[in-house]
Amino acid sequence: MSDTSLSPALHPWMDTYLEHLLVIQGLSEATLAAYRADLDAFNRFLLKHSLVPKQVDEQTLFLYLMDMKKRGLKNSSTSRHLASLRGLFRFAVQELGMEENPARLLENPKSVKRIPEVLNQAETESLLACPDLSTKLGFRDRAMLELLYGGGLRVSELITLAPLDFDVQVGALRVWGKGSKERIVPLHDQGVTLVNGYIKGWRSLFRPREDFLFLNRSGMGLTRQGVWKLIKRYARVAGIEKTVSPHSLRHSYATHLLEGGADLRTVQLLLGHADITATEIYTHVQSDRLRRIHQQYHPRTRELHEKK
Repeated sequence: MSDTSLSPALHPWMDTYLEHLLVIQGLSEATLAAYRADLDAFNRFLLKHSLVPKQVDEQTLFLYLMDMKKRGLKNSSTSRHLASLRGLFRFAVQELGMEENPARLLENPKSVKRIPEVLNQAETESLLACPDLSTKLGFRDRAMLELLYGGGLRVSELITLAPLDFDVQVGALRVWGKGSKERIVPLHDQGVTLVNGYIKGWRSLFRPREDFLFLNRSGMGLTRQGVWKLIKRYARVAGIEKTVSPHSLRHSYATHLLEGGADLRTVQLLLGHADITATEIYTHVQSDRLRRIHQQYHPRTRELHEKK
C-alpha cells in the first residue's frame, strides 16, 4: 500500500468514485482502503506523465501495465489494480461525462487458481473437539468454530454477528457479508444447539459491553487477530501440522459440501460470493467427484474393469 500521508491529492474524479463506493455501494473500510491505494498509485503515475484521467487512453493503460510489471507486482495484485481502474472509468463514462472507456478491453494477467489448503474431515473433527465445553471460554470457542466450519463464515462476518442475528426457530444466521450484503446461512442441529446454549447460558458471564454475539474477557467484541490466534492454538493442540486459519475452515466447508454432492451454484450462494468465478477455485473437487461417478457407472468403464 502507498503511504497516503505523503501522497499527492487524488484527482477529483477518483475522490468522487471512492465516495460512490462508500455511500452507494456500501463497501467496507478495508475494501475501500484497497481501492484508494490502487487509485493513489495510478494517480502518481498520471502526475509523473503530466496526465489527468480524462486524457487516459488504451496506450496510457498499456504503459501503466508495463510500469506495474517493472515494479514486480504479482498477477493477483495487478488484477486488483485493473479491477479498480475498470470501475473508475466505467463510473467516469456513466456519471462524469467521459466519452469512451479506455479500460473496456483490459484483461487480467493469467494466473493459476489454487484452492487454499483445507482440512480433511478427521482433522476438522479433531479441531472442533478441542475447546472445553465446561468453561465459558471453551463453550464460546466451540460455538465459533462450529459457525466458521458449519456455516462457512468469514472471520469478519463472525466477529460482527449480533445475538439478534441468530434465529433459533429457523436454525439460521443473518450474516452481513462484503459490501454489507445480507444473506441467510442455515446451520446444522449441533450448531444451533451450541449457539443457543452459548447465548442462553454463557454469554452473560462475559458481562457484555458491546452488542456482539462473541465477546472477549472484557465483554468487548473479538478481533480478527484474536480469532486467528485461538484457531492456531487449537490446531496445535489437535496435532494438525497444516497452516490453519479462520479461512481454512471456510474453505473446508466449501470443499466438503462439494465432496458430498452440492453443486457450485449452491456453494456460491452459501459462501456469499457475488460472482461464480470466486467459487470456481473449487471446481477440481466437483471434477474429481464426476470422474468417480463416471468410472463407477459408465458401461464402457465397467466393461474394462471386468476384463482385467
